[in-house]
Amino acid sequence: MKSELSQLSTQDRAELAQFLIESLDQGADPDAEAAWDAELSQRMEEIRTGKAAGEPADQVLSELREKHG
Repeated sequence: MKSELSQLSTQDRAELAQFLIESLDQGADPDAEAAWDAELSQRMEEIRTGKAAGEPADQVLSELREKHG
């Protein structure tokens, strides 16, 4: 089956991948997106008011690469 699927076009594989990922999310908490939005808003406000400081994305990604290869 994997061999047959690998013969699909890039577009078809992308659509299949999206379908499969969405099929896994069917049991997801319907309130999760709203909770994440609230969390992100709170964190952005903390950074904006100086209660928290962000780190440059390049630095964070570099540290992750070092840690996880």
